[in-house]
Amino acid sequence: MEQKAYYLGIDLDDENAVISYFQSNMKAPETVSTVAGSEIFQIPLVLAKKKGMGQWLIGEEAGKLALRQGEGAVERLLGRAVAGENVIVDGESYAASQLLTLFVKKLIYMAGRLLNPQCPDKLVICLETLSREATELFLNMAPELGLTAEQITLIDWKESFYYFAFSQKEELWLHDVCLFDYREGRIRCRRLMRSLHTTPQLITLTEEMREMDETKRDEAFLRIAQESLKGHIVSAVYLVGEGFEGDWMKGSLSFLCQGRRVFMGMNLYSKGACYAAIVKAGHQPGADNAPVWPFVYMGDNELKVNVSLKVRRLQKHEFYTLLNAGDNWYEAVGECEVLLDGGTEIDFWLQPPESREARLERLMLADLPKRPPKATRLRITAKPLSDTRVQIVIKDMGFGELFKSSDKTWEYVMAL
Repeated sequence: MEQKAYYLGIDLDDENAVISYFQSNMKAPETVSTVAGSEIFQIPLVLAKKKGMGQWLIGEEAGKLALRQGEGAVERLLGRAVAGENVIVDGESYAASQLLTLFVKKLIYMAGRLLNPQCPDKLVICLETLSREATELFLNMAPELGLTAEQITLIDWKESFYYFAFSQKEELWLHDVCLFDYREGRIRCRRLMRSLHTTPQLITLTEEMREMDETKRDEAFLRIAQESLKGHIVSAVYLVGEGFEGDWMKGSLSFLCQGRRVFMGMNLYSKGACYAAIVKAGHQPGADNAPVWPFVYMGDNELKVNVSLKVRRLQKHEFYTLLNAGDNWYEAVGECEVLLDGGTEIDFWLQPPESREARLERLMLADLPKRPPKATRLRITAKPLSDTRVQIVIKDMGFGELFKSSDKTWEYVMAL
């Protein structure tokens, strides 16, 4: 019997984790609840070990175990793992990254107990913000989870919101889509906008942070919502964060519901990560035979231009894309090998997705050995240094036994 495709999305911060899963026979991702039949989705990011034994517990059970043993549970694992700290547990020293790996492994097992496979085809982990250190931490974690580095992707909360919003029915993203994230006395106001003038359609996001007057929350949030939505046609509004808990929204909710659909929940980011896993695996949510995902997202972590080479293949000129606009620059790497058809130059074409114009960047290969046309094989590697800077490394590979490699390497940094 054919194995169903299986995807996981995990929303992770220093306090809690939320995990959602999807199999190809499901209509939408579902979220693991810590209490059967409830919507208690948050799993405390704490870990505890039974004294003198090799058994580890996570979440609420870890907190209870630590209390019984008269000691504190291991907390703030994400920040400590990214910082490369060590943690003493039961008299032994453990790398925080090792304990975070154990926590994530147990999360995956929790989803597997719901008749899901034990190993996902794709795992997307969602963090508040990304960094090179966090990305490398989770990519290095992959083998311990039984995954390849290609099966793990990291995104931030904003990108997760993008995947969630555009995986819903079209009527919910026909116009702008807004999200209000309320926690620790502040509200992040995010708005997704869609360009109809590009293929694929370019999605951009704006964000502002607003302080809340928590003595008059309804009135304060009403003012924030009115100012954020003023002058914009908005199809749907999403409310996330523990600040929205409780029955305090009256006038503000009435305003939001005027001509808009409004949704509230604590699992949007984990579901968004799960939708991201589906899309990054080459599928489109909601349909088996749906067309290719028709959007490209331009956020803080995404490359802002396509980086291409103009090559001749099968007697035709065409562009070969090394890096795609919208790829996460922390993870993206482009590589190819070409035969140089004379000359000592390589042309790179830089093109923003919203423009028909491309900029030509010509790189010179100084001191390249003289050889006949098509007798020099070059390996070209493009690795982003940021969302607007790319390092290009070109290595002379020679041409078989006829022309040995000179071992010369040329390095450039292109500002995009």
